[in-house]
Amino acid sequence: MYETVDLMPTKVAIVAALKREVKPLIKSWTAVQREYSGRPYEFFESNHLVLVCAGIGSEAARRATEAVIAIYAPELIISAGFAGALDRSLKVGDSFVPRQIIDAGDGSVSETESGSGTLVSFGSIATAEQKAKLGTAYAAQAVDMEAAAVARAAHVHGTRFACVKAISDDQDFDMPDMERFVNDGQFSTSRFVAHSIAQPWLWPRVIRLAKNSASAANSLCKLLEQYNRNPEFLENVPAAVHLISKHKG
Repeated sequence: MYETVDLMPTKVAIVAALKREVKPLIKSWTAVQREYSGRPYEFFESNHLVLVCAGIGSEAARRATEAVIAIYAPELIISAGFAGALDRSLKVGDSFVPRQIIDAGDGSVSETESGSGTLVSFGSIATAEQKAKLGTAYAAQAVDMEAAAVARAAHVHGTRFACVKAISDDQDFDMPDMERFVNDGQFSTSRFVAHSIAQPWLWPRVIRLAKNSASAANSLCKLLEQYNRNPEFLENVPAAVHLISKHKG
């Protein structure tokens, strides 16, 4: 059973995958529990923004986007989160605002309202080998798993769409095998940690992954905070800023 609250006008809804991606941003926001289509969701509210952590993968992203549109009726949906680099010039902590989203599953293309470059949404966590192939096949600079599904749901409802990503892994970084620890879009950190502890040869990659994730989260949240401070950020940002933003320290 969830408490209800009076909704404030919402201009922008952010759909992320995991809370750890946006933790620096939402630490002082108001958490609200709501249910949609039989599923519980935790929304985070601040001024004209609301954020929902959908879980990993396209289906989880689609469901959460449908929920936030139905409950909050935002004017703009932002797909936000981590992405893997497909371009060697992109480094961990860089932010990326793509103009085009390609769904690797069916080849469909979604345009955003601002930005430059291409993000491809892939059906699984991409290995280094897969990242190299995706970059060549789609002339894309980065890869994620959710943006295309969020874009599609926004389009169905006639809601404006944008995308903001932060690079969490370089092109040649091979992610640890994490697929087995995802169930219905939710990642089991405890199971992953237990698995990693039992396999010492994984420790260097896991430690690097943790550091990369922290760097990406800080960069992502700094950029998203601009939406919180200025509702017209997308419309007013000069074109040059839409290029890849390099992380400094």
